[in-house]
Amino acid sequence: MDKIKDTRSFMRVTHRYLGYFLAGIMAVYAVSGIILVYRDTDFLKSEKKYEKTLSANLSEKELKKELKMKGLEVEKTEGTVLHFKRGTYDAATGVAKYSKMELPFVLDKMVSLHKSQSKDAIAPLSVFFGVALFFFVVSSFWMFNPKTKAFKRGIKFTIAGLIISVILLLI
Repeated sequence: MDKIKDTRSFMRVTHRYLGYFLAGIMAVYAVSGIILVYRDTDFLKSEKKYEKTLSANLSEKELKKELKMKGLEVEKTEGTVLHFKRGTYDAATGVAKYSKMELPFVLDKMVSLHKSQSKDAIAPLSVFFGVALFFFVVSSFWMFNPKTKAFKRGIKFTIAGLIISVILLLI
């Protein structure tokens, strides 16, 4: 019985203080997650103009890669100038003039948390955050005595959350 009480106490205390520690990180992830829902729109974005000198005579595919513009399609060609949505590329000189819709610097950095890869410096924070959230899932089952009404109701809500998540993933 003491071991169960020790485990419950450890889980509750760790859950509490880890929660306080992660509150700021969770706020940043929450805001950036909401912004990512609207990444296919210009929500909170502003237009930034660029002019770059690239290699001459790039193909449409190479131009797309160099400018890092998804969905870039050449709409028309006038002489050596290729016109695409939000810009032009002169194949003879290699000069590309274009604009992109971008988030403000701070919001862009926040969104990068969700897009981090193993090679990024921020990757350990993302892994730590994911592990901590999983700990929250597990430790939440030690918040209440399993014999209480609150625990039994909590299990029902957990099952409902799992079912809704699976349904939404399959749609």
